[in-house]
Amino acid sequence: MLLILSLENKGYGMEEKTLLEIKDLEIQFEVDGDVIRAVNGVSISLKAGETLGLVGETGAGKTTTALAAMHLVPDPPGIIRNGTILLNGRDVMKLTSKELEKIRGKEISMIFQDPMTSLNPVFTVGQQIAESIRYHEGLNREEALKKAGEVLEMVGIPASRANEYPHQFSGGMRQRVVIAIALACSPQVLIADEPTTALDVTIQAQVLELMRELKDRQQMAMIMITHDLGIVAEICDKVAVMYAGRIIEEGTLEEVFNHTLHPYTEGLFNSLPDVRNRKAKLKPITGLMPDPANLPEGCAFAPRCSYATEACRKIQPPLIERRNGHFVACAAYEDPSFHIERKEKA
Repeated sequence: MLLILSLENKGYGMEEKTLLEIKDLEIQFEVDGDVIRAVNGVSISLKAGETLGLVGETGAGKTTTALAAMHLVPDPPGIIRNGTILLNGRDVMKLTSKELEKIRGKEISMIFQDPMTSLNPVFTVGQQIAESIRYHEGLNREEALKKAGEVLEMVGIPASRANEYPHQFSGGMRQRVVIAIALACSPQVLIADEPTTALDVTIQAQVLELMRELKDRQQMAMIMITHDLGIVAEICDKVAVMYAGRIIEEGTLEEVFNHTLHPYTEGLFNSLPDVRNRKAKLKPITGLMPDPANLPEGCAFAPRCSYATEACRKIQPPLIERRNGHFVACAAYEDPSFHIERKEKA
């Protein structure tokens, strides 16, 4: 498996203030008498200009973590059991509904997965962009619609199309409209939840390039939620790998990709096709992610891990720094003979 990393212009070494800090976040859902442990002690720190790739399988807790940052976890059935979420130093969970309305879209914004369900079919795209502008910037209807056209131009859509409805746009164009809504008021933190899932490869590349340009221009902090390691390599500075509601490996893009530590992360890399050897067989990760309502004792990945020891099945390993700001949660590293066999990366 070959991944070529270009680390130019990634923003390393920036000494900006921390915009978003999540500490020890625990979220549970109570459904039909079961307690679903969706997020189990997640901590994230994000500075201006940084992009964090939040990676993991479906059900790992990525989107739930992101929704918590916006204070949008549905309650009920979702309950934030523990943790703090600081946005510009303020605890999001202690803000009133009115205060939350003022920061959503202005200080922190989110691009949701499906652009068709994110857009209202009975309003023009210009009206939907202008709504946020009028609320946060106090412009009148005419001024807000004019700025909405400018925002459309910013994402590569002619302002003349502001009077059209979502069904008149292609999938890629609708995604651009959703991005325009999220960026209309220049948020400091942008959360992108699988923003290119429904797009073909060509449009996906255009949308990613657009997001990167806008992020660099406005010096936003961004969380990119994805299961696509190629997207992470393309746009992210830092990587956090989630499994069963926990971050099990975290570090810079270069560290995580070229000095992989956790067996699960290595399994993700090994399951990618090798473009240099089309005859090479993929090596999938055996088994399935555990039921979040019945997580195993010890490391949640142990039942699927070929390196697992008896200690792995009994003890939940903490996230510990191993080198250069590179963290991993793996008890097997206490065994001196433990070694991950890595495929070549470049």
